[in-house]
Amino acid sequence: MIPIAALQSIVSRSRPMPDDTDLSSPASAPAVADSTLPAQAVAVQGLTKTYRASGKTAAKEALIDVDLEIPRGSLFGLLGPNGAGKSTLINILAGLVTKTAGRAAIWGYDIDGAPRQSRAAIGVVPQELNIDPFFTPRELLELQAGLYGVPPAERRTDEILRALGLLDKASAYARTLSGGMRRRLMVAKAMVHSPPVLVLDEPTAGVDIELRQQLWAHVRELNLRGTTVLLTTHYLEEAEELCDRIAIINHGQVIACDRTEALLAQLDNKELTLLVDRDLAAAPESLAAYGPEKTGPRHLLFRYRASESPVTEILAAVSGAGLSIVDMTTEETDLEDLFLQLTRGAHEGEA
Repeated sequence: MIPIAALQSIVSRSRPMPDDTDLSSPASAPAVADSTLPAQAVAVQGLTKTYRASGKTAAKEALIDVDLEIPRGSLFGLLGPNGAGKSTLINILAGLVTKTAGRAAIWGYDIDGAPRQSRAAIGVVPQELNIDPFFTPRELLELQAGLYGVPPAERRTDEILRALGLLDKASAYARTLSGGMRRRLMVAKAMVHSPPVLVLDEPTAGVDIELRQQLWAHVRELNLRGTTVLLTTHYLEEAEELCDRIAIINHGQVIACDRTEALLAQLDNKELTLLVDRDLAAAPESLAAYGPEKTGPRHLLFRYRASESPVTEILAAVSGAGLSIVDMTTEETDLEDLFLQLTRGAHEGEA
């Protein structure tokens, strides 16, 4: 786990630069009063990206008129199937891809009007492990800080390594680090310039459960200390558990964006399965009003709206039909159900 005191020291410096900041040192963002901080860590309006046709490859609209706001201090999930436009959006924010149209701002800085400030306000942890195996963690962070223009006197290499549990490996070659340590080193690299916005692109892809839990513990602590986190992941249960807000993008368009609990409430579906005390040839006619399905010799499945909560009535009706309940289970809709419904619906609309 990251020591809280160390994280507080790191994140307390995650502030935007005023307009008169010396751009020869774009990463030196002085602390400012909270009243001056932007309400939206990331704001996107009408963002469009069209890749031109090349040879036999047809033109492709990767993003289509995307509007998106990520509140300051949130842990925001950006979900979508492969090719939906997630990476294109991240790469535009990071300055790696040129947008076709629209506007985007990071920590209040327009990516076109103030490119250095906007890029200094974001740190990106890519899915790929782009670490030179012949450098040590200390050397890699020093190099990264130099690329961001952080003066030697202002670098916090050992502080960041200590916060991420890598200080004892500071002088070891990166190739000797475990998979979990390499992932943490990627996060450390993204933090050398104290960005208030941290982007994690599929950070747990291909890692084991223990490492995944460790990484999420680090992310939670960073977020609690003020860092705005933008997360992309294909592990929907992780997004449901971690993120306070979620956007779903498909075919370059945002098809849903809201608080996590509000998104889940859209389905409002629940299932109740009862195991009764004897075999049934069919569901009793007295239960017809509740639409039961016979899913096994002794199993009855009831589907209903969670907001209506008719469980008490169903149990009374089953008892009134002369059946004794041996066991019962309930299942609620989750983010995966919503994701599949929305993305499949988009495909069906195109057919």
